[in-house]
Amino acid sequence: MAEEQNVIEMRNITKQFGTFKANDNINLQVRKGEIHALLGENGAGKSTLMNVLSGLLQPTSGEILMDGQKVDISSPTRANQLGIGMVHQHFMLVDAFTVTENIILGSEPKKSGMLDQKKAKAEIERLSQEYGLKVDPDAYIRDISVGMQQRVEILKTLYRGANVLIFDEPTAVLTPQEIDELIMIMEGLINEGKSIILITHKLDEIKKVADRCSVIRRGQYIGTVDVKDVSSQQLADMMVGRSVSFKTDKIPATPGEVVLSIKDLVVKESRGLEAVKSLTLDVHRGEVVGIAGIDGNGQSELIQALTGLRKVESGTVTINGKDVTGHAPRQITESGVGHVPEDRHKYGLILPLPLSENIALQSYYHAPFSKNGILNYGEIDRYAKRLIEEYDVRTTSEKAPAASLSGGNQQKAIIAREVDRDPDLLIVSQPTRGLDVGAIEYIHKRLVEQRDKQKGVLLVSFELDEILNVSDRIAVIHAGEIVGIVDPKETSENELGLLMAGYSLEEARAELAKAGETNE
Repeated sequence: MAEEQNVIEMRNITKQFGTFKANDNINLQVRKGEIHALLGENGAGKSTLMNVLSGLLQPTSGEILMDGQKVDISSPTRANQLGIGMVHQHFMLVDAFTVTENIILGSEPKKSGMLDQKKAKAEIERLSQEYGLKVDPDAYIRDISVGMQQRVEILKTLYRGANVLIFDEPTAVLTPQEIDELIMIMEGLINEGKSIILITHKLDEIKKVADRCSVIRRGQYIGTVDVKDVSSQQLADMMVGRSVSFKTDKIPATPGEVVLSIKDLVVKESRGLEAVKSLTLDVHRGEVVGIAGIDGNGQSELIQALTGLRKVESGTVTINGKDVTGHAPRQITESGVGHVPEDRHKYGLILPLPLSENIALQSYYHAPFSKNGILNYGEIDRYAKRLIEEYDVRTTSEKAPAASLSGGNQQKAIIAREVDRDPDLLIVSQPTRGLDVGAIEYIHKRLVEQRDKQKGVLLVSFELDEILNVSDRIAVIHAGEIVGIVDPKETSENELGLLMAGYSLEEARAELAKAGETNE
């Protein structure tokens, strides 16, 4: 049968960096006309394997066959010639160029030695129509949404004649609506006879779109399954190598005294408009307070104000009864605050520096890490090694640059650094964005451990199931104001959704009652 034919076959692929094997003897077979999911934890070797297939990396050993013929994929250009295109997680687009200029870059059609813009635009419009990828060819990349930018990346691969498309974590930066649109686009591509390899760790998306799924763990091939024959739980267990719990086990909270008190806080955003408006909230020792809300409703500005990264216009912030309003970040962390920022690259790590120095960022100026202003690298390395082991941070060495770690392991390193300082208050923003189920389970457990040690935890997340799973109280923020505080055991996603849209608690409950819904 034609559909059983393997369009791609990767045989015994090994990719070694020094003594570290990112891929260890991996086999992968992709059939013509299927969506084949490649599932694995952060750092399992998924992207490395696909970088080999797309010509960005050369394998240490092994071979690749296309339609049964052995091929040498020596570069991305060669991969394009063979009909393999990759849509990268971090888009490879030039902001100052138009959609058309980005799509044709490196493959420009010429007429009498000149760029044939008319021909290029006509071809892009034809591809847009054929695959349902509606984009404005004259728009500048800087002016279009992330979802639209992804469409441009897909068109780039199609313009170069790709029959096999590799999607690397394609939904990591998309809204739920954009994810639905992407799924429709992928199904359209398959109907046109393309094959898709989907790198992901989102189990619900695999169940929704993939035909088959290959699992790799710590650089090794575990197996391939028909998606319709397995549950999400079975996929998660294959990926992590043990039984994974989707529910955080925790005893009821026993809140103590107030550790963080926010009173009438006003914070402006970068254009000078009020992003946080007279916000009042307390966090007690021994509880996790979750802040739920749609992105862009003042969460980032609130956290930046609490951690000293943004100016407070008015109102007060007290920690353990001490006023820290407007204090510098170091003064705030020294007063007993740990901070896991929403953007780990921008605020959490210095990517070119070794992991050991990143782990010591909050403590390097204290003994035993320095004396009379001179750093003791031996102590810094010993400390980093202990935390790497304790928090299961997967890295080749404590000397490896932070940039070389996977997203999940970068996040574990930040959490290790902040939690090990034993802060009274842990402020955590988007802690599991882009992470796999194993890393999510681990991080949730660590947050609950802090709570159980009678520390206060303030958790900001756009993931409603995370907020409901981990929080003891949920404060919903809309347009910079807390519109309601609810008990996770007595609320629902629908109620939270209405509050996030700006309804008051009374209005939301009346609306749900009218629709015949309860929070049971």
